[in-house]
Amino acid sequence: MKFSVSFLLVLLLPLIFAFNSPSYAASNSVYDNFIQCLSKHSNPSDQISSIVYNPQNSSYSSVLQSYIRNLRFTAASTPKPAIIVTPKRETHVQAAVICAKANGLLLKPRSGGHDYDGLSYISDETFAILDMFNLRSISVNIADETAVVQAGATLGELYYRIWEKSKVHGFPAGVCPTVGIGGHLSGGGYGTMLRKYGLSVDHVIDAKIVNVNGAILDRKSMGEDLFWAIRGGGGASFGVILSYTIKLVPVPKTVTVFRVMKSLDENATDIVHQWQFVADKLDNDLFIRVLLQPVTGKKKGEKTIRASFIALFLGDANRLMGVMNKGFPELGLKKADCMEMSWIESVLYWANFDNKTSVDVLLSRKYDSNYLKRKSDYVQHPISKDGLEWIWKKMIELGKVGFVFNPYGGRMSEIASDATPFPHRAGNIFKIQFSVNWNDGGAEAEKNYLSQIRRLYSYMTPFVSKSPRGAYLNYRDVDIGVTANGQDSYSEGEVYGTKYFMGNFDRLVKVKTMVDPDNFFRNEQSIPTQPRRSRGTR
Repeated sequence: MKFSVSFLLVLLLPLIFAFNSPSYAASNSVYDNFIQCLSKHSNPSDQISSIVYNPQNSSYSSVLQSYIRNLRFTAASTPKPAIIVTPKRETHVQAAVICAKANGLLLKPRSGGHDYDGLSYISDETFAILDMFNLRSISVNIADETAVVQAGATLGELYYRIWEKSKVHGFPAGVCPTVGIGGHLSGGGYGTMLRKYGLSVDHVIDAKIVNVNGAILDRKSMGEDLFWAIRGGGGASFGVILSYTIKLVPVPKTVTVFRVMKSLDENATDIVHQWQFVADKLDNDLFIRVLLQPVTGKKKGEKTIRASFIALFLGDANRLMGVMNKGFPELGLKKADCMEMSWIESVLYWANFDNKTSVDVLLSRKYDSNYLKRKSDYVQHPISKDGLEWIWKKMIELGKVGFVFNPYGGRMSEIASDATPFPHRAGNIFKIQFSVNWNDGGAEAEKNYLSQIRRLYSYMTPFVSKSPRGAYLNYRDVDIGVTANGQDSYSEGEVYGTKYFMGNFDRLVKVKTMVDPDNFFRNEQSIPTQPRRSRGTR
């Protein structure tokens, strides 16, 4: 088959123009300059090109999407990074910070990709992702009950490595095994041992961070102010977290779990109402989460609310039954509802694996991503039965959005609100997570479900904390405010910052101004610097 020269030109001209377009040339220029800088600041034997990807690289898309856990941000219209760096050594992180700064690139660290609103991997600025998944080493020392965990490790990997060394140690952190250590701990971190041991950050005793100058600092060299800030204030505002040193906690050889489900015609309203009065006051070994979902009822076309009471008890079933019969008999828990197991088996249970699943699954990074949206609230006064019934009605009207109620009290009430940046301690009965998942990637579906969750959030206004209305940083929610990181960054940051951090916001701003005065480390909800006009008044 023969083609004329003119026909070939018609085929090739679009490609010629594309490869010579200003945007392509600019991205290539940024990439080339960045690579040259990385090579200059790295060991010659490091083969820097093997850890850096740009959109022209055949592996770029798979690397980008492998740690996107919210399918809302996989659309073609979602802003993509100009460069992805996948460091294999700490020196690579140092070089990436130096070179991003030198080339005017926004740098976004990503440890596990579970940021609910995708702030670790999207931006309207030209940006690079610093993907930490190769930096995943975990060193457990049972003799002094500590572990050093790199930021790219997952919670599942941490739990597994602890279990390898000891059957009577654990760590108080989240229930999803694929969540990254770097983000989880820097934002606070909590799990089913919250009432016994508090937050994950309450057990962080050292850290390593790359600062804005590319230097590696530990607790001693960074100072107590920065060390305070990266234990709940979000590490990505201050530097790149390399690792945390954590203190392990004791767990009994036998723990007990249960799941009891009640619908509205099984007295769910009365039971949830009573749960509010006891969940934060029961034995600290007991954590009872309530999952509330609109579901199809027994009658055709009927909708109801299902309340699932899911618990971890750090002890055996006999002692649990005593605690429940005395403190929360309304649930009607029976011994047959209880399952005794090891702590590591309870980790699998809470991650929704069946009881035949091998512990090895905790080493898997496979994750079934969804389209999703989350929001958060704090409840400081019990909601009346009438209030709950009104909320159920609204949930059924909306159709899909659910709640997760997480009880506080116990150790959470004993730690001062300014001990770490996470402020939501004493005075909070429970935290609410608003939750909706969907499978349809269309724009109409997203509009519908985002509208549902936002309306339910609005409906909850009378029942939750006020002035400000509290929120949890690790339940990232851009609806509560964002910053353009311009001249109004402080006033913009104050809007969401006081919701996440309450009275700790201003201290975080001071630390930020001290360690990163030019706001190199930033995102759409980062800690702002102090306004320049007020910096001299500190």
